[in-house]
Amino acid sequence: MEYKYLDNIKSPKDLKELSCSQLKIYAAELRDYIVETVMRQGGHLASNLGAIELTLALHYVFDAPQDKLLFDVGHQTYAHKIITGRKKDFDLLRTNDGVCGFPNAKESEYDAFTMGHSSTSLSVGLGIARARDIKSDNYRVVSVIGDGAFTGGMAFEALNDIGASGAKMIIVLNDNEMSISKNVGAISNYFTKLRLSKRYSKFKSRVKRGIASLPFFGDKIMRCAEITKNSLKAVMQNKIMFEQMGIKYFGPFDGHDLHSLIEIFSSVKDKNEPILIHVATHKGYGYPDAEKNPDKFHGVAPKGEKSCFPYSEIVGKQLSDFADSDNRIVAITAAMADGTGLSEFALRHKERYFDVGIAEQHAVTMAAGLAKQGLKPYFAVYSSFLQRGYDQIVHDVCLNSLPVTFLIDRAGVVGPDGVTHQGVLDISYLCMIPNITVCTPKDGNELGEMLKWSLDFNAPLAIRYPKGYIKDYGNAASIALGKWEVIKKGTNKILLCAGNRALDAACEITDENVEIVNVRFIKPLDTEYLDSINKAENTVITFEDNVIKGGFGESVLSYFNSVGKRADVTILGHKDEYIENLDSAEVLNKIGFSKKNIENLLYKNS
Repeated sequence: MEYKYLDNIKSPKDLKELSCSQLKIYAAELRDYIVETVMRQGGHLASNLGAIELTLALHYVFDAPQDKLLFDVGHQTYAHKIITGRKKDFDLLRTNDGVCGFPNAKESEYDAFTMGHSSTSLSVGLGIARARDIKSDNYRVVSVIGDGAFTGGMAFEALNDIGASGAKMIIVLNDNEMSISKNVGAISNYFTKLRLSKRYSKFKSRVKRGIASLPFFGDKIMRCAEITKNSLKAVMQNKIMFEQMGIKYFGPFDGHDLHSLIEIFSSVKDKNEPILIHVATHKGYGYPDAEKNPDKFHGVAPKGEKSCFPYSEIVGKQLSDFADSDNRIVAITAAMADGTGLSEFALRHKERYFDVGIAEQHAVTMAAGLAKQGLKPYFAVYSSFLQRGYDQIVHDVCLNSLPVTFLIDRAGVVGPDGVTHQGVLDISYLCMIPNITVCTPKDGNELGEMLKWSLDFNAPLAIRYPKGYIKDYGNAASIALGKWEVIKKGTNKILLCAGNRALDAACEITDENVEIVNVRFIKPLDTEYLDSINKAENTVITFEDNVIKGGFGESVLSYFNSVGKRADVTILGHKDEYIENLDSAEVLNKIGFSKKNIENLLYKNS
């Protein structure tokens, strides 16, 4: 496709040479190019299409990278990456040779902060603004945050501090009525009222212009009008929460009207106080399929991606079926109904389904309250997002030993979603907590059995699994607390596999001397089995798609040491470092999940 401007914009400086009409053409080119690339490479589509005009206006008015532009979550930054000189690398989006899908400070100086989780941009922005003032520097700070991210409590902690501090910074509320699923709750309702009050903003502007133009008395009337302004707002806008917190509010504005956005950003960019600009955008704007189904087009799979059966589908179907006859069961999501498989439950058991928004801390503690009153709550959540509710797991669920079940999706490496979404810490951060049981299925059949077993398990429970699996290992044996399953009998070489990725790697070994074990329970360990293999002639290898520190392998080694280790033990897992590699297969191969490496370890003394 021939583009008029797309290939000529190498930096925001080039952008500033364009007229508003030329910017609109460039916006259309960006939209076409992003759709073309995402449909080929996979990635976040609807959110990026909705933020194109907003991103153009920000770069047109502000002077990045000196001015700091912070994008909350960051899955709407594709236009930002292209504008800032990364078009060539964008062709290979979400691969090791291209750009990553989220802001990454290692990738470009224009990415002011590495981001990938929700509700963080306000706190980061205030920290940067305060550092600027302490050091007597001179730049602007702009935090772009979606209305979905406002359901996260951290955003309000930051707002409270920003308003009290009076710090010079700009908050852009990108209000598209969506996070990943449709937004829910009182905050969403409040923003709806503000959007509907746009007529108030227009009315106020017309009155101001009219009064100010009156000869002799215009200024006096304006001063009187300011005295009654707050009363007028209270009547017409149900009071503006932000201004009551000390943050000057402007809006709402059409987030796809480039001219208006440039005007408003230009008018407020040098105000010496906290400012909030409220813009209304549409996810998927300009691409009809994505506009109609923004949740479906939130994340698009790469063209030709090898399909695997998702664990999340099993979760949704099984929980829904169990809930038909068990009124104790409730399901909870943090704005991730589709991703975690709970959409079916939401349809079939609406009264026992709770989407709390992007609020994992609240979700965990609410689940504890439900469990305390005799219900059976299941919180389905991505591994990297459950980290946000860690204290609540410790203090509210496990301290009280309540039967909350955590269904931990996207456990292990996640590939193209990148460094902020890797789920390789959950075994470590969960296993150190008293009272919790941690298990992992080898395939979908076993996940179903674990869910069935969990119904009568009266204590905190975590079931971890990656996005999907390819191989079925036959009918699952019945589940017994802390008991492992021997998949293949052997003699003196034992492979202990925590999860289906580990098991898939181990099952490449066909030597009759090799015993392969499905470690269904990571905590508690099957100490009876471990005692039986703790012999000097035995070689034991543990596998886990988790960091080694604090993980399954170290638990095994610690147990052996406590009873007098005799077996030779090797631990395979991720190193003590963040995983930047966007190719899951490469990462797993690097940590030794390959036939060649396993054989080298098994026969190293042969």
